[in-house]
Amino acid sequence: MSNATLRAGERVMLIDNKDRRYLITLREGSAFHTHAGIIQHDDVIGSPEGGFIEGSTSRSFLVLRPTLSDVVLKMPRGAQVIYPKDLGTILMQADIGPGMRVLEAGIGSGALSMTLLRAGALIKGYEIREDFAKQARDNVYAYLGTDVPYDIEIRDVTLGIDERDLDRVLLDMPEPSKVVAHAETALRPGGIFLAYLPTINQTQLLRETLHEHAFAMAETVEILRRTWHIEARSVRPDHRMVAHTGFLTSARRLVKKVDGD
Repeated sequence: MSNATLRAGERVMLIDNKDRRYLITLREGSAFHTHAGIIQHDDVIGSPEGGFIEGSTSRSFLVLRPTLSDVVLKMPRGAQVIYPKDLGTILMQADIGPGMRVLEAGIGSGALSMTLLRAGALIKGYEIREDFAKQARDNVYAYLGTDVPYDIEIRDVTLGIDERDLDRVLLDMPEPSKVVAHAETALRPGGIFLAYLPTINQTQLLRETLHEHAFAMAETVEILRRTWHIEARSVRPDHRMVAHTGFLTSARRLVKKVDGD
């Protein structure tokens, strides 16, 4: 976005001097209340991004447009979201690009959907819970607008996939092994299957199932994110890190199963 001036209707991130972050939508005449004071939306509207706004207690807040990572961590959620560190890896591991036809099952709160859509993918979603589907739609539309290629059906992906010649199948659900056979039929040759799982036992079962079907080049990764404290001569890893969140397993769809592979 080239316009640095903040406008009514936009989402902004307010950051206080202790790095506490607040995600709000600017509305004329509204106010945002925090323990550190009240911020008038009208004081933010028309101001430049990257500036400071003073609240009712004379404490200042940095004002920025939120990144996708900010939105994912602060947006309303019905289900646990996939963390930004894993979302970035999914884009690369599944090789997501503009115009790709992607089936996403286990929509959750829409964090992965937002990431895929912003990368230009066309999303067909399967979700078994109507409340999760509604929350995902609300989050996606609030961030990207309603004019995005995002179609969710309330259905169980373990019972089958209607779509054919998909470029990618991405799963965030407890038993992706039950979807492998369906994905084999739904994916085009060369397409990529990827699943996000919290435990290694689930991942082991998935790898065994992929081995039994027309998939190859299987890979499982775990992403650990550690930040560093750097201040003058004090240089050390931060005391806290985002360690295990899940295992990402991907594989390529072949024309047919390779015997003995």
